Amino acid sequence: MQKLHRHCLLLGAVFITMSFIVVFRDEVRVWPPYLRTNHRASSKHLAQFKLRQAHRKHLINELCSANSSLNYRQKSFTFDQIPDSSLNHLIVDDHHRVIYCYVPKVACSNWKRVMFALSQNLKAPDGAPYLDPHDMPLKIIHNSTVHNTFKKLWMRHGRYARPLMHQKLKNYTKFLFVRDPFVRLISAYRDKIAEPNEYYYYKFGSMILQRYANISQPPTLAPEAFRAGIRPSFNHFIKYLLDPQTEKEKPFDEHWQQIHRLCHPCQIDYDFIGKLETLDEDTEHLLKILGLDKHIHFPPGYENRTAVDWEQEWFANISLADRRELYSLYETDFKLFGYDKPETLLNE
Repeated sequence: MQKLHRHCLLLGAVFITMSFIVVFRDEVRVWPPYLRTNHRASSKHLAQFKLRQAHRKHLINELCSANSSLNYRQKSFTFDQIPDSSLNHLIVDDHHRVIYCYVPKVACSNWKRVMFALSQNLKAPDGAPYLDPHDMPLKIIHNSTVHNTFKKLWMRHGRYARPLMHQKLKNYTKFLFVRDPFVRLISAYRDKIAEPNEYYYYKFGSMILQRYANISQPPTLAPEAFRAGIRPSFNHFIKYLLDPQTEKEKPFDEHWQQIHRLCHPCQIDYDFIGKLETLDEDTEHLLKILGLDKHIHFPPGYENRTAVDWEQEWFANISLADRRELYSLYETDFKLFGYDKPETLLNE
């Protein structure tokens, strides 16, 4: 009887061990690639990632120092000197203690979706919060009134808002994603000006046609203009950006506003700086750093993304003088975020 009992125990142990192996094997199959690699390769990859982040942050800190060669008007501002109206791009999730500065045309739609999924502030038609970023309607994502931003803190708390902001900036994880400034401009033009976007045609396209295409009375509606083959060219768009009168009338739209004016990197010490050029890897690591990689699946990007190697073609009809002036306009972004000066475009 004792012998039979020992055999049963042995068979049970073997069964449990085999079950564990099967489950472990199945678990490994679904792990993300960077967790499936051997320890040495994973450690090396993590070290390279940390070094890259350290370099990005060190570059900003160095250029923002008082004795650096980089100079621009807002550089010497303190955080409290930034107008409250200029803090609308800082989205806050108090539950996970995260602050995201969104930059249009830099995967911001998907990161806004992630922030909504974290905060659970966005409700579906059935009244339940959206939990999966993939499910969120795009038209709601870009409604600034539904995001919890620093500007809203000021609207709610008035003069008591700044101490709250400082407390969150000190204790929360702060991140942003950036992109090659010229490629971002091309992307903004393609999306907002080159397409029959009714709002952007009414607000910018019609005016650009009048001032820079010598069309005194362009069609009133975008579909009508585009059907007639009347639309602002990329050259017209650049002329609009370079015209000193443009910002005298109103600040740049957020889609072509300089990144440093949206996110204030010399006043806010960001913990993480991602780039669109390394989006997948940076996103993977950031979600892991935040402890959210098991809970949030970052929505996939789209295939029609503006590429860096398109620059030469897009700028072919832009004069050398205008290219150089445009670089001066966005030079601070190029330098702060470590993008090489486009020598080929500027020295032809």
